[in-house]
Amino acid sequence: MSDQFEVPVAALGAVTWRKSRHSGKWGNCVEIATLADGTIALRQSRQSRGTALIYTRAELAAFLRGVKDGEFDDLAS
Repeated sequence: MSDQFEVPVAALGAVTWRKSRHSGKWGNCVEIATLADGTIALRQSRQSRGTALIYTRAELAAFLRGVKDGEFDDLAS
């Protein structure tokens, strides 16, 4: 799966999706799932049957470090 960046959610099979407890009730959240090969899938909850973006753990870790460091704070203002 790691050689593909965007895949249909249905192609992922039975995975467990989760979202942040900070997500709103209106479907404005991103959901995440760990895949069997260790990669991470992300999808938009409003389009739960659409596509998922696939990232390596290293890619997700780099992004999360940026979030924690405030690199993207301007996007939430």
